[in-house]
Amino acid sequence: MSGSKTPTSSSKRTVMTQDDIYAAQCKHCMKWRVIDTQEEFEEIRHKISQEPFDCSKKANCSCDDPADIEYDSSRTWAIYKPNIPKTPQGFKRTLVLRKDYSKLDSCYITPTGKKLRTRNEIVTYLKDHPQPSGISASEFEFLSPMVMQDTVPEYIVQQKNSANKKAKISKDEV
Repeated sequence: MSGSKTPTSSSKRTVMTQDDIYAAQCKHCMKWRVIDTQEEFEEIRHKISQEPFDCSKKANCSCDDPADIEYDSSRTWAIYKPNIPKTPQGFKRTLVLRKDYSKLDSCYITPTGKKLRTRNEIVTYLKDHPQPSGISASEFEFLSPMVMQDTVPEYIVQQKNSANKKAKISKDEV
């Protein structure tokens, strides 16, 4: 399963937005299907081990149809681990791509608009805001999807390689 992002080269840190593409891979034909909403994607991701995705779960879709999207380097792909809990109702989960494309950092936006970056912040928020009731800190997962390195833009790879060579030269000179 994947969420993908096409960042701009001028962005310092790219925030995953509602304009991002969420996709799931069919267990039968291995084609990627675009998932319409983040909520629908989270539902699929949450149950993927018990209910693997297949084309028939998407309206008017079958394995005979062409893929909705191809896995390639035209965008940066990130692959989620299975069974991550769905975001509690009223909260919004966002992902921020690090400048060096090494990983995505996750955070939650509360119903009041506050950004929470750690489990301790979640616990404090839930203690200070008993509404919405019935939500526990265990429903929040900060595991982020893995950035697929074969889809990272070439200019980023070149920057990393250049930085690594400079660091190695400096280390060898000492």
